[in-house]
Amino acid sequence: MSHVSSHSPHGQTPHGQTPLHTVQVVGGASAGSCAHVRSLAAGLAARGVRVTVCAPEEAARAYDFTGTGARHVHVPRSGDPASVAALRVACADADLVHAHGLHAAFRAVLALTGRPTPLVVTWHNHDHTHAAGARARVLRILERRVAKAAAVVLGASSDLVDRARRRGARDARLAAVALPVPRRAGLPDAPDEEPDRLLHKARAELGAVDRPLVLAVGALERGRGYDVLLDATRAWRHLDPLPLLVIAGEGPERAALQRRIEAELLPVRLVGRRDDVPDLLAAADLAVLPGGSEPRPVLAQEALHARVPLVAAATGGVSDLVGEAAELVPHEDAPALATAVLRLLADPARRAELKNRGTAQAASWPTEDETVTQVLSVYDELTQPVPYS
Repeated sequence: MSHVSSHSPHGQTPHGQTPLHTVQVVGGASAGSCAHVRSLAAGLAARGVRVTVCAPEEAARAYDFTGTGARHVHVPRSGDPASVAALRVACADADLVHAHGLHAAFRAVLALTGRPTPLVVTWHNHDHTHAAGARARVLRILERRVAKAAAVVLGASSDLVDRARRRGARDARLAAVALPVPRRAGLPDAPDEEPDRLLHKARAELGAVDRPLVLAVGALERGRGYDVLLDATRAWRHLDPLPLLVIAGEGPERAALQRRIEAELLPVRLVGRRDDVPDLLAAADLAVLPGGSEPRPVLAQEALHARVPLVAAATGGVSDLVGEAAELVPHEDAPALATAVLRLLADPARRAELKNRGTAQAASWPTEDETVTQVLSVYDELTQPVPYS
């Protein structure tokens, strides 16, 4: 079958050719991978590629994959035995399958067993970082199986590319993941005084009108560094005005974190999952990223785009991502984290410097269009017929 070139503009399909059909597989656990798949689906659909996104229903609701022009097929998370069967059906007429994340990729490998459909895998996270014992051994086995089965492995950071090669990948390449630049609701057409009014409203809702506001965003899970972040807040309980740490996100650790906040009287608010993170960022004095396994964390990208000074633990590829546009501290070092936050809050000149550096650093990142173009070139390699000499 002859497919339309992946670079056909505006969804136009030349006569006698059928659109390339790609299936994007996502587990739904990572905000970075879900946002990337949504961005990729939009760019692919705009270029005339037929896109199916296989993801859990909750991820589809949160990221509106169908709003990009893609078709959504509900595929349960990896723990559900029906997931591989559902994925196999969804991939039946795919020209190429692109899986995002280790567990989604492993399900794709199982679903494509016995089929010649090319598989592209993007590794977004360091899934192994906090694993030990039997779980670490299982992850290594999954990594080897996925790396050897994939036609191409795309790594979001150079260390992930190296890891894929060590696990036996035939072809591993660096492919930075670009996310949409976040936009604050209602501001583009607002009068000059409107941003200040909205910021005041956001700070008032959070209880930070006359005090510094520090923001963290992410799933409340082990390995994200929130226990270290709570330790750090103890260092500023004596300050007047008292800085408020707001953590936006949900997860299995929420109850334990809330118990600590109440028992230790920490200046911290858990506000759950929020759809207005760009507004919260704009209202914040600082953003803080205490840990995690993503080489390109969503919060780090959003903070630099929004010109919000960032304090981050130097994990994964974070230092490569932000360069000198953030205050980096050692991982799991609460005193260093607290010191960096307090120093920045007391130094408006340094905050202004980081804002400017952040703008320059964000401008150096690949755009969504460049990311889609790179991925399409990989698809073309794997699906275009080889001409006879």
